[in-house]
Amino acid sequence: MRRTSRDIRTANRYEVLRQIIARSPTSRQELTATTGLSLATVATLVGELLELGMLTEVGFEDSAGGRPRGLVAVDAPGGALIGVDIAETYVRVELFDLGLNVLARAAEDMRPGESRPEQVVGHVAAAVGSVVAQAGIEDSRVLGVGVSVPGQVDRESGVSEYAPNWNWHEVPLLDLLAEHIAYPLHLDNPLRACAVAELWFGAARGHGDAVVVNLGTGVGAGLVLGGGLHRGVSNSAGEWGHTTLVMDGRLCHCGNHGCVETYVGAPGIMVNLRELSPGSALLHPGDQTATIDALARGVAERDPVAVKVVRDTACYLGAGISDLVNLLNPEVVVLSSWVAAALGEPLLGEVREAVARHALRRPFAATSIVLSPIPSDPVCLGAATFALEGALQSAFKQ
Repeated sequence: MRRTSRDIRTANRYEVLRQIIARSPTSRQELTATTGLSLATVATLVGELLELGMLTEVGFEDSAGGRPRGLVAVDAPGGALIGVDIAETYVRVELFDLGLNVLARAAEDMRPGESRPEQVVGHVAAAVGSVVAQAGIEDSRVLGVGVSVPGQVDRESGVSEYAPNWNWHEVPLLDLLAEHIAYPLHLDNPLRACAVAELWFGAARGHGDAVVVNLGTGVGAGLVLGGGLHRGVSNSAGEWGHTTLVMDGRLCHCGNHGCVETYVGAPGIMVNLRELSPGSALLHPGDQTATIDALARGVAERDPVAVKVVRDTACYLGAGISDLVNLLNPEVVVLSSWVAAALGEPLLGEVREAVARHALRRPFAATSIVLSPIPSDPVCLGAATFALEGALQSAFKQ
């Protein structure tokens, strides 16, 4: 689809704001260098954002041999953004100021079988209400809510088209949420949210090509290619968790056999544990979080079963990541989401060794494999940027 001049202007405005949030305070000259836009274009876009109340003038800095440069910064208290991370086992919500600093958090556990759309919507509505109350924010200051839901989504219609772990098909999620939440709503999935969070604030910052591997109940890969988020023609790029790892292997929720997700997602890790040691005390049937936490503690205590399960999982994961390294030749691969955070450095070390065994030497040598450095929930952070993007588009619609 061909981009119009308005699309390009919207993208440029968003990029200027992104750079100001990342580098605040900064000058128009510095923005020209970091964005590649002309000084005149940057000056115009900064003027628009100042008029909108998203930026503020904060003084001057000396320049070598010239007039002092005016500095601009994001006006952090000028508005609020909400990011929602809907996962198979929890709903997490964070409220941010315009500088994307967290002001309030809320979480709701989702028990097995509690995945009907109306149940999920109830959890989201409760958590959103909680963060707004905690922060004491007036409704008029909330610019929007970004909502991340697993699976394939239609951003334009706000529909969850397919969430295999819940067997959702064509669920009008944003319409259902709008019955309980009065703020503007914006939908995407955690692959995109994690990738944006890493691009703005994490391990992908400053890199043109990155892969963010999301390890939770489900598994996927957020893609940063050529300096920007890669969505694919139908916003479905990154469904790496549903590529075949083992021919005729384990049955996946998507209906295929041997998908990556069935070996390295949290339920797949539980199967790895059960196959190795059926009676292990590390296994908490029906409780993914407790099992992964028990494995993490077991590895720290050098429990041989825990060490073997993490090593076996890393072998599967490394084989899958080597395909991404060979195919996309990224500068960095980031292990993100709650399973990666729980298993941490022991998993990372084993994965690096496994990728080294499987990937081609040249692309592997150019790739760093790291854990996400983002201390809060990266999905909430990324989802909040979708709300920010939507607020900018709405503000400048003509």
